[in-house]
Amino acid sequence: MPISKGLIEFVVEGLEPLGDVSVRNMFGGAGVYIDGRMMGLLAGEALYFKVDDVNREEFEDCGCTAFQYEKKDGEVATMSYYSAPEEVFDDPDEMIYWGRLAMDAAFRSK
Repeated sequence: MPISKGLIEFVVEGLEPLGDVSVRNMFGGAGVYIDGRMMGLLAGEALYFKVDDVNREEFEDCGCTAFQYEKKDGEVATMSYYSAPEEVFDDPDEMIYWGRLAMDAAFRSK
């Protein structure tokens, strides 16, 4: 499913205060990058943020779920990206807060 131009523009505009934001197509979705580090993922009309052991619990406490996809062999793979809380779509401050958590996780990863 293609990603709408409106979602891409919304995400880029919402995350701009955190740094240089870019979106690059990949595997039927798109990666969201800040200052060259992938910190988000767009799939369909959904936004996912990077998680790690430091921030995962906060995402889970908000009911966010891991991005999963089915591999060619039928196995389900889980990535270290969780759905964005609904608040990010209504409140610019929430977009910055959760985006910063994801950006920090991206910069902690090697």
